[in-house]
Amino acid sequence: MTSQQAPSHGPKGKRAVWPVPLLTLSLAAAGLGGTYTSHAAVVPEAPASATRSTTATCVDKVFAGMTGPQRVGQLFMGGISASNPDQKRIQVLRQYHVGSVFLAGRSTSGTKATRSLADSLQAKADTVSGHRVGLLVSTDQEGGQVQVLSGPGFSTIPSGLVQGSWSTSKLRSEAAVWAKQLKSAGVNLNLAPVADVVPASLGRNNGPIGRYDREFGHTAAIVTSHSNAFAAGFAQSNVLATLKHFPGLGYVRGNTDTTANVVDSVTTSTSASITPFKSGIKAGAPFVMISLATYSKIDAKHQAVFSSTVIQGLLRKTLGFKGVVISDDLGKAVAVKSVPAADRALNFLSAGGDLVLTVEPNLVPAMTKAVQTRMAQNAAFRTQVDQSVHRVLAAKQQAGLLSCG
Repeated sequence: MTSQQAPSHGPKGKRAVWPVPLLTLSLAAAGLGGTYTSHAAVVPEAPASATRSTTATCVDKVFAGMTGPQRVGQLFMGGISASNPDQKRIQVLRQYHVGSVFLAGRSTSGTKATRSLADSLQAKADTVSGHRVGLLVSTDQEGGQVQVLSGPGFSTIPSGLVQGSWSTSKLRSEAAVWAKQLKSAGVNLNLAPVADVVPASLGRNNGPIGRYDREFGHTAAIVTSHSNAFAAGFAQSNVLATLKHFPGLGYVRGNTDTTANVVDSVTTSTSASITPFKSGIKAGAPFVMISLATYSKIDAKHQAVFSSTVIQGLLRKTLGFKGVVISDDLGKAVAVKSVPAADRALNFLSAGGDLVLTVEPNLVPAMTKAVQTRMAQNAAFRTQVDQSVHRVLAAKQQAGLLSCG
């Protein structure tokens, strides 16, 4: 299962005063100020400069102590089966210094067993200057047909459509509970909430989202309020959340996991369906996932995940996103099958992406080698990669995964 594939067994208050969303959410997440709202996190003004300089210092320190291969490894997230982890794949991730893992598939073994797996993975994480650089451990815990982790200690989470029928205060408090469960299981990043708006006219004919009731609703207003509430609950419990799948998969028919050449011919850079992302970014969302579809009215020549118009233009410049840009699955998804594995990583990073998600870890060697080669040849690419590593490390510090002594 990838970050958007449903299970095979089922039928198919006050404006934040800082410009850096990562910092805004880190304080909200740590309970040091306000809650994540649909406008912006409420945070105290006094410690702003101190927090910012501490973040910069610690991240810079870790970055400076890293080898070249360790830096490149921070740009990758590899899939590991949540129920039956393959030691050979884990060894590949370790060998190539991969800094993040995605718990894939389905596990019914509960929080304790998941924690044991997460702890064993963390124990193998790289050390820099004598300090371990913790792994981002992620999964897909949306609810309904897309809930990777279940069993003792985990709630059975209802579908996005059901969550969208709740009040935002109820959703926020429930999401805080779900996040707390993930945290107790050693998971510090959820690849959710789904911020895609599926129009009622398309409904279940929308392959990736509507078919599985993953959307919070059929209007930008409902999706905005509820994706914000979901993310706010996660911030409250100090688990990082991810808005997906930018710039939206609600208007397509084909599922990019299983279909090539999925095109959205409706969405523009000012469509209402962009609103949930815009609002979530203002509120301090730390991660945004990029879709594998092509948006003919935004950039007809490139899939979003390989489009600098989408990532650097619309997401970074227009919407002001400063956090981590993660790809949808560049490992097994049919949408990218025709692109050589090495080029998937290079094209995404060149377009402005930060974190390459591949549910197939065996593609990591080819991908990391290509990135290292390009860095040696191209100073502009090297600079861009260094910025991406800094963003990933900043997110790790936010999640309590960095120690600078």
